[in-house]
This record gives sequence, structure tokens and C-alpha cells, in this order.
Amino acid sequence: MEAIILAGGLGTRLQGVIGAYPKCMAPVNDQPFLSYLFDYLAQQRCTRVILSLGYKHRVITDWVEEQDTLFEVDCVIEEEPLGTGGGILASMEVAETDDVAIVNGDTMFKVDLAKQMAFHRSKNAETTLALKKMKEFDRYGIVNADASGVITSFEEKQYRDEGMINGGVYFINREKFLARKLPDKFSFEKDYLEKFVKEKKFFGYESDRYFIDIGIPTDYDLAQKDFKTLFK
Repeated sequence: MEAIILAGGLGTRLQGVIGAYPKCMAPVNDQPFLSYLFDYLAQQRCTRVILSLGYKHRVITDWVEEQDTLFEVDCVIEEEPLGTGGGILASMEVAETDDVAIVNGDTMFKVDLAKQMAFHRSKNAETTLALKKMKEFDRYGIVNADASGVITSFEEKQYRDEGMINGGVYFINREKFLARKLPDKFSFEKDYLEKFVKEKKFFGYESDRYFIDIGIPTDYDLAQKDFKTLFK
């Protein structure tokens, strides 16, 4: 199994807490957040990880060189910001497997990747999103899917009593994705998911596993507490 970690962002909302670190290197109990993602992907039996990097990439690559990982690690460096879609595209071009997992460098969603991949393949999907049911939230848009799992639409952020959110863990069929001839720089959410959702080639895989997005200080603080028991 191959996985791409999107770790090229600036982490603007966290800079008051972590300074100029890349978000994926934000310390959680004295370890970079990225180290916990590595642990998770090792548990999921990944054999290769591709890091999509941009902002302050040397901080990340220097750390990676010191790690003894259970999988191969390769890096794809953006010379200029390419957007979430461009980062995925550049990494997909060096991926080798038919279906590739994508995870965000500032999010921990402990999805069973083998089960998500099996679902993805059973649907002959182009892209499968891991969905998380949330209650009383306004930080995320919602994802609508029909009874068979086909994603039918995306809705913008606003307060919801409950709903399914995009948990930021994907499986993408490499051949189908690359066949779209997407531009080098684009938004994965706006210019890919929302643009092509009507083709009914995207599916949602619901998971009730642990989820946290450390992109804001309150959840970053919560991770300090949670990870003491999640990762012993």
C-alpha cells in the first residue's frame, strides 16, 4: 500500500502557537505530529509513503532522514505552491500502485485503510472519501451520499446539528485520476471533487474511528491530551 501525506501547508492559524514550523512538525507531547502519522501508516501496513512538501521542506526532510521507518519514504517538493490538488497530482505521478491512499499532514483520522481500499475497489470508484459523522459543528462542510455510497453533492461550511464531513483520507485510482489531464496548480476540493461530483465516480466510506484536525489551537491542545492514550 502506498500513501501520500499532504504536508506542504503554512499552518497560518497555528503560527501563534508553534511559530514558523510546518504544520506537520507541530510538536505533540515532544514528538512532531508527522511521527504519529508515520506510526499510524505503519500500523496500516503501508509499504511506501510519499511526502508532498513545500513550505520549509528542509525541516521535514532533515527529520525524516533521522527516522528508522518500516516503509520507504520519498519526497516530492513544490518549488511554488500548487494547491491541494497540485500536490496530489505531483505525488501521483511518482506513485506506482493502482490505488493510492491520501492523508492530510495536520489531520489524524484512524481509518482502517485496508477496509476503505476494499470498499473503494468494490465500487470501481475513481476516488473514495473517508467520511466522519459529526454533531454540532461549523468548521466543516458536509458531504451528501446516496444509499449505495455514491457522493451526490458537497455543501459549504455553516452550523449543523449533525452531518457527514470529509475526513481528509482518500483512496484515488491513479490511472483514472491522471487521465483527467488536470492543471499543475489547482484545488482538490473545488476544482476536482466539487467539479466532477455529478459524474458519480466518487464514493463515501463512513468510519467512526478517532478523528482530529489540529489546524486550530483548541484542537491542537486537545491532541496533546488524546495522543497520550492513543499512542503509547
